[in-house]
Amino acid sequence: MAEKRSIFQEVADGASGGAERPQPRGGMIDAGKRGARRGIRLWLMALFALVVVMIAVGGLTRLTDSGLSITEWRPLTGAIPPMSTADWEAEFALYQQIPEFQKQNSWMSLEDFKVIYWWEWGHRQLGRVIGLVWAVGFFGFLAARQIPAGWTRRLLFLGVLGGAQGAVGWWMVYSGLGDGRLDVASYRLATHLGLAFVILGFITWYVLLLSRPERDILQARRSRESRLFSLGTGWMHFTFLQILIGALVAGIDAGRTYTTWPLMGGGLWPGNMMVLEPWWRNFFENPGTVQFIHRMTGYALLAFSVMALLRGRRSAHNATRNAFTLAFTVLVAQIALGIVTVVLAAPWEVAILHQFLAVILWVLVIRARFHAGYPVAQSVRGK
Repeated sequence: MAEKRSIFQEVADGASGGAERPQPRGGMIDAGKRGARRGIRLWLMALFALVVVMIAVGGLTRLTDSGLSITEWRPLTGAIPPMSTADWEAEFALYQQIPEFQKQNSWMSLEDFKVIYWWEWGHRQLGRVIGLVWAVGFFGFLAARQIPAGWTRRLLFLGVLGGAQGAVGWWMVYSGLGDGRLDVASYRLATHLGLAFVILGFITWYVLLLSRPERDILQARRSRESRLFSLGTGWMHFTFLQILIGALVAGIDAGRTYTTWPLMGGGLWPGNMMVLEPWWRNFFENPGTVQFIHRMTGYALLAFSVMALLRGRRSAHNATRNAFTLAFTVLVAQIALGIVTVVLAAPWEVAILHQFLAVILWVLVIRARFHAGYPVAQSVRGK
């Protein structure tokens, strides 16, 4: 006959001896996708780095007036550079037919042409590398069935944006090949650079989403600071607008016209702001007008950023407060560097640094918005 045992004895025996029972484990929702999320995040970070390099090379291509050296768009065969003297002479002959050579660079020899050709060829080649890295990563993760639920369309969308960027790049170059133009159309240059920042923005957002487990993201969304998130959205759009206007400045070398600050030619605004006809051309092609707009938008962005900082500093979450503070600090540094760039007449070294800092600012503003939308949980003590 079995001996009777009290319930307390059974509990004690189960805790100290007998067959071990399986213990529940946390994180089962993410268990099957933790590796994929980490791998995709690293892949996206590699893409981000390549796009940043692409922006820098594109800026140098613009500053060295190399962007029109290749006058044809050959997505596949264009990857092969000239391999013989005859090939180089053929490329040079094509360049000699466009207005930039005839009116500005007629002094160039074949050796001079090779310098600007390699800049543009490297720029286009880097674009092909980015496309290849995206394709290998996307289809590799897809074939291995390692893409988390809901992420296939997002990652495919990046590829679509990359393909559109290549087409916009040619659309930009084509504008400078005829009609007596010496440079590409500034609004097309702004579109090209703007799309690059859009791509960086989406990559940044995706990396931030993948940096935390899915369950943490779902929980954090319930604590969203809606008003601060909306303010962060406005801050992001305002920053993007200033980046586009900066591209217009670069497109017509407007940063090298009025090289004093805070006045422009001795006044608050240039005296020739509306001299072009029709009037709307002044907002794209008049260096004084474009630089004036860039300055005024910068002041307005600074004022808006002060408001964003004050609101962000009132957040209940340390990470959110720090994110808004860091973004504001970099914005002030960017404005100061912009003033230095103008005063020095935009030497290429300073201009590229100004462009690179714009990338950092863009990422940090998006990061501040992310923290407002998905606050990081903290203890009661605020740690």
